[in-house]
Amino acid sequence: MPAPITEEQARLDRTTLLDAAERLYYEKGIQAVGMDEVRAASGLPLKRIYRLFAAKEDLVVAVLRRRDERWRGQLAAHVEQFGDPRERVLAVFDWLAGWFAEPGFRGCAWINAFGELAPSSGAVLDEVRSHKQAFRDQIALWVRATGRPVAEPVHLLAEGAIVTAAITGTPAPATHARAAAAALLTGP
Repeated sequence: MPAPITEEQARLDRTTLLDAAERLYYEKGIQAVGMDEVRAASGLPLKRIYRLFAAKEDLVVAVLRRRDERWRGQLAAHVEQFGDPRERVLAVFDWLAGWFAEPGFRGCAWINAFGELAPSSGAVLDEVRSHKQAFRDQIALWVRATGRPVAEPVHLLAEGAIVTAAITGTPAPATHARAAAAALLTGP
């Protein structure tokens, strides 16, 4: 009989699985990737995978949730380097430009998941909405500190830049959105 799996091994297996699934889902799409491909990429047996996540939907939600924490954390770390509220808001677009220029950028993982699974998965839809609301709230907090009532337009500029950059394959939408945000923040 095999030795029982320790908490540490379970944590390592979970991390390995989430890393493999996130990479595959982002590169190829969620529906295009079967559990056998996730198994092969993670090196974990299917039985172990299904002990960690009872269904593919559970794995997708966990991938999105973990990516949200990392993505918004990296954004906040970048933005909060700046003391001036206006510069903080503009730094959002500088960070987005860097993300758009990364090799393998394929747009927003949550928008991609929404397009693939939202009609059939309430759990994925909830996770997408949670991420989008948290991103909106994060931007609104930074914009409110400027004293300008333009949080929603700035948020829409950021979301539009993300979608446009994925479609065009260039980081230029971040620069254009930054300029528009700067105008909104200067305003009359």
